[in-house]
Amino acid sequence: MSTAPSTRKRMPSALTFELHAKCSTTKARASTLTLPHGAVPLPIFMPVATQASLKGLTPDQLKQTGCMLCLNNTYHLGLKPGQAVLDEVGGAHKLQGWDRNILTDSGGFQMVSLLKLAKVTEEGVRFLSPHDGTPMLLTPEHSISLQNSIGSDIIMQLDDVIATTSPDHARIEEATERSVRWLDRCIDAHKYPERQNLFCIIQGGLDLELRRKCCEEMVARDTPGIAIGGLSGGEAKEQFCQVVDTCTGLLPEEKPRYVMGVGYPEDLIVATALGADMFDCVWPTRTARFGNAVTAAGSLNLRQASFADDFGPIEEGCTCASCRPREQGGLGITRAYIHHVTAKETVGAHLLTIHNVHYLLTLMGSARQAILEDRFPAFLRKFFNDLYGGDSSKFPTWAVGALRGVGVDLLSS
Repeated sequence: MSTAPSTRKRMPSALTFELHAKCSTTKARASTLTLPHGAVPLPIFMPVATQASLKGLTPDQLKQTGCMLCLNNTYHLGLKPGQAVLDEVGGAHKLQGWDRNILTDSGGFQMVSLLKLAKVTEEGVRFLSPHDGTPMLLTPEHSISLQNSIGSDIIMQLDDVIATTSPDHARIEEATERSVRWLDRCIDAHKYPERQNLFCIIQGGLDLELRRKCCEEMVARDTPGIAIGGLSGGEAKEQFCQVVDTCTGLLPEEKPRYVMGVGYPEDLIVATALGADMFDCVWPTRTARFGNAVTAAGSLNLRQASFADDFGPIEEGCTCASCRPREQGGLGITRAYIHHVTAKETVGAHLLTIHNVHYLLTLMGSARQAILEDRFPAFLRKFFNDLYGGDSSKFPTWAVGALRGVGVDLLSS
């Protein structure tokens, strides 16, 4: 791999990162990330507002969940409304009426995962327009230019994305090395480092030695934050945990660590124990559109007939706007109502989205508080006991193994 140019100046940072506490047993951290549009408590789950909108929610409803940082999608916003409109309106914050923080992906993942006939070269990602079949090219420079126009608080480098399950080790190595070279091009193209934070993305597939080398190269570039990419692509959870654990062990303590594409509650909690701070996924919003509520006891499919006459809240004790009783300023929505509307009216998905996003944000807030009070191992045990009804035989072996690696035995009394 190449090494960071010795002549490169230190990149300006538009964030501050304050580490408040570290778990005395695991690698979990509690911190505050201050960005241009407000302070973000870490660890955090970031909901995905793909097209500058969290499906079905107004900006005020998203605020009510406690969200301080959400995602927009560079590829989709680059197509519509397009860069000219974004420049004219003054960026995505104004376009979507959101005065809190935004993180944008680079757009590269969609090129590879969603479009046919995409081809990655050293220049960039060549693909055919989904609208008219016109040949198009996304380069590191164009990705950064689009994100500069979007005006997001955190922008991501364009990286060479390849599935971790690929058997082509040479291609994985090529993608890893190219991602480092593309980061240098992204740094050079970034016009507003004083107000937008560029995060690098560590690649390397499931090869831990490649990951180590990539960590060394990316850390040398001294970007304001660091992401661990290329996961959540079908690899075994044991391997996922090994990659996260290996990477966090090599990253500087004074910078935020973002594991991309992670959203299942148990994944969030285990990755937090392994030293990660930030996570995102479309799962909680997507699963809401299929009538599923995310709860401490697992996902509930409220389309099932057993909920037709269940007049309890979506989740007992939940303080989200959907669950909270009317006398407490909430909507007092029942499981029976969700069952009634979920297959017929879009409002069912909207109400469940409010609940699901609130649940994950609250879960991460509870994890953060447990870290601050140095009771995170007890929090882990309670979380898994609640999720699996107290039956430790149902605990996933990958989670048990990963947590043992950081000093917590879920199976001990």
